[in-house]
Amino acid sequence: MMNADGKLMDMLTGYAASHQHPFNVFVHMIGIPTIMLGVLIPLTWVSFAVNDFSFSLGHVLIVAFFLFYVTLDVLFAVVFLVGGFLLEMLAAKLGAYPGNTGWIIATVAFFGGYAAQFVGHAVEKSMPVLVRHPIQANLAAPFFTVVELFNIVGLRRDMFEQVQAQIEARRQQDAA
Repeated sequence: MMNADGKLMDMLTGYAASHQHPFNVFVHMIGIPTIMLGVLIPLTWVSFAVNDFSFSLGHVLIVAFFLFYVTLDVLFAVVFLVGGFLLEMLAAKLGAYPGNTGWIIATVAFFGGYAAQFVGHAVEKSMPVLVRHPIQANLAAPFFTVVELFNIVGLRRDMFEQVQAQIEARRQQDAA
């Protein structure tokens, strides 16, 4: 059972309160990885080699996010790490296309992903977290995508029930 007063629960409750409509959740499940792809493509163009080990700035970004996410929840962080490396591999393939194709794909993915999220929030009639807290939103969004994936497939139900209970309690408190 998860501690309802913990940092993870506070973050999940704050995020989930603005992401209740199924269409908005769906758009975020597509839009956030798409934005990440748009960021990762150019980062794969900068690579380093240490001894016989080579890595890109895309790898560095994924590991940095993982290190932050592991402070929130180890399982979610590991799932993010696997998905992040798969996304980085796709970004490297797309970024290797000739000419400006990589830049075009990265630009369309980045801005298209953000545009889709704004459409999702318009449907939900909620202000995107990105507008209020842009740094926090960009750091937390990939993590919440993993969390929402667990919710969709029915894993860790007790945690999601706690989140919904806290959202309902906050709404009743705000209404009073």
